[in-house]
Amino acid sequence: MLASLLVRAKISSANSLIMQTDLLIIQTRLRTQKFRIVKLVQKECIMKTIEYFKLQAKNLYKDFKTQKSYFDPNYGRNLYEYAPKFFDVDVLILDYDIDEDNFTLMNAQHIIANLSGFTKWTEMLKASPSAQELSKLLFDNMHKISVIEWDIYISGEEDEKGFLFDNEFKLDIFKAVFDGVDGHQSDGYDYRLVRNEKLSNEKHIIKPKKDKISVQISALPLSESDFKEFIEIANKKFENILERIEHTHPKLLRKLWNPKEYIDEVLKPDMLPIDRDYALSLVESFLIHHVIGLATEADEQALNLN
Repeated sequence: MLASLLVRAKISSANSLIMQTDLLIIQTRLRTQKFRIVKLVQKECIMKTIEYFKLQAKNLYKDFKTQKSYFDPNYGRNLYEYAPKFFDVDVLILDYDIDEDNFTLMNAQHIIANLSGFTKWTEMLKASPSAQELSKLLFDNMHKISVIEWDIYISGEEDEKGFLFDNEFKLDIFKAVFDGVDGHQSDGYDYRLVRNEKLSNEKHIIKPKKDKISVQISALPLSESDFKEFIEIANKKFENILERIEHTHPKLLRKLWNPKEYIDEVLKPDMLPIDRDYALSLVESFLIHHVIGLATEADEQALNLN
């Protein structure tokens, strides 16, 4: 009788081990299957995003293919006109310094990547699912916030929190603050015709940039008139950035701000001669990074004062 009970106990124990092993196998398979499903969903999302941006690039290229040359008696030369359906071609040409005579689908892809927060098309293709989803939201919400404004906003938040955000965290922030939230209005330009109510269906006519008279800066320091304008633009941009980052110590930050020193840092003698408008754009473009550096310095001063 005792032997029979021992045999049964061993059998029961063996069956229990077998059941535990089977359970582990099932759990492992479920986890593997779940992982595969997640990867498939991510891959599908990536493909959908890429296809979406490919469509935008094709639409932009179609708009450029509506280009027609005509003679303008006022200018005494040939100009271009467009009949776009998807994007404001005129403004894109001016803002992105586009060569109208050699515009390709690859150029269109590059611009779409820029409008979505990437420096180039290949960077977008290699980006993580979170980064790609965020880029699509940026593109779809450019009437609410531009890429530059978003970078300023995130830089301010990272500086305040004291650490860099990953793409998933940035995506969560964008969804919570901007996507589907009314009341935001970008100071930037919405290049999409379907979102810009100010644009008409008439053909848009512009002067080719190659015919524009360029004013060159050939010597430093700047002339009195140029210096005054550069200082005015730098100060205006500084206040705009300061307002957007909502820094906790604005008075300290303003004390650290020296527009003359900043302009001297941006414009170097080895850059001469340089187009005046391009020089002004550099002063505006690099200022966000300069302000972030000043903000960090202001925080350190405030900490020492306390």
